[in-house]
Amino acid sequence: MPALAQIWRHPIKGVGAEELGQITLSENRPLPLDRAWAILASGTEDTGEWQRCGNFARGCLGPSLMAVTAVVDGDLITLSHPDQSDITVNPETDAQALVDWVAAIYDPERPAPHTLVKAPETGMADAAFPSVSILGRASLDALSEKAGHAMDPRRFRGNLWLDGLAPFEELGWVGRTLRIGDTELRVDEKIDRCRATEVDPNTGLRDTNTLQLLRQHWGHIDFGVKAVVTKGGDIATGDKVEVI
Repeated sequence: MPALAQIWRHPIKGVGAEELGQITLSENRPLPLDRAWAILASGTEDTGEWQRCGNFARGCLGPSLMAVTAVVDGDLITLSHPDQSDITVNPETDAQALVDWVAAIYDPERPAPHTLVKAPETGMADAAFPSVSILGRASLDALSEKAGHAMDPRRFRGNLWLDGLAPFEELGWVGRTLRIGDTELRVDEKIDRCRATEVDPNTGLRDTNTLQLLRQHWGHIDFGVKAVVTKGGDIATGDKVEVI
């Protein structure tokens, strides 16, 4: 039976990843503190609502951001990057310091990061609904084989990674419901990928044409699925996963 292998969250959209051992999910909400904040790029403004990914600083345009790691401790977030000193901030009070830290590692040829915004309750993922992303380790292994090297799961900035599936089996779950631990999640759509996945999160440098590999070998650029929590509860790595 498939099992939950990893849990990841990304407190600031496009900036930093944190691995967790367990978490509590709530109905019709994203994974707690996942994409709870986002940094608008110049030419955009805060609407107080969900906005499309193109309005924000993100790894697709600023690949160095993919090398950021995050640790949440209460109201504080510590960000680390191989080319920067660590920074610990409270996003509520230290917004400008956070934006300046990100701007220092962002591509200067792209619209500059300028304003930190708080996500609505439904989150600030790429989908305009409170999604939790689900991905298969076997799919990552299959893609790694075609790439000729092991690929870090952080490339895909997913929430829940599952073991025990066939490669890309999860793409066939649209419309189905999963039971993980105490929770249930309805799979709503596939995730089509962008160039952020080309970046090695250990270096922040592009090294693999993931989109070309997906098209060449599988005929699409989908990797993972988006789901909505329909029954809240606790999940932890090692939990069994059942398609119901």
